[in-house]
Amino acid sequence: MSVIRKLINYFNSLVAKLLGLHDSPTSLAGGVAIGIFVGFTPLFGLKTLLCLGAAYLLRCNPIAAVIAVTLHDVCAPFWPVILEVEYEIGLWILKVLHSAPEVTEIREFHMRDFMKWTTFLGIGLPMLVGSLFLSAPSAFISYFAVYPVFKRRADRRAAMIEAESP
Repeated sequence: MSVIRKLINYFNSLVAKLLGLHDSPTSLAGGVAIGIFVGFTPLFGLKTLLCLGAAYLLRCNPIAAVIAVTLHDVCAPFWPVILEVEYEIGLWILKVLHSAPEVTEIREFHMRDFMKWTTFLGIGLPMLVGSLFLSAPSAFISYFAVYPVFKRRADRRAAMIEAESP
């Protein structure tokens, strides 16, 4: 079995798990929106924890949020482009607000450079600010795209339960 086929099967199983969750359509769609929102942030390694926390605070389905952030990994091949766009948007926004960080020259970059505050202020902050301008519309669109699907499934389940009861 090819690698691409395995990836497709993996994502299909995630979608099946998402559609198999039993909760209100609002809670499920909210969880998906949270997962998509957090998926666009450059906070690698923290996304699952952020999804769980946000879903708990907003009373949405945490499993739907985690599945959605995992499904967002489909964008992995495009991350270099997405991160650059987020950085450019964030840098522009911060310049408009007159608190722009110094532009950090990209040179030979090592992992130890990520642990410095100057790196966060120069690169991470603009990326984080810029990610809000991609993640908020994506979350909004995903909520209203999946809500009807969950609503239809809930209505079907309710009709099946009603038909089975004497």
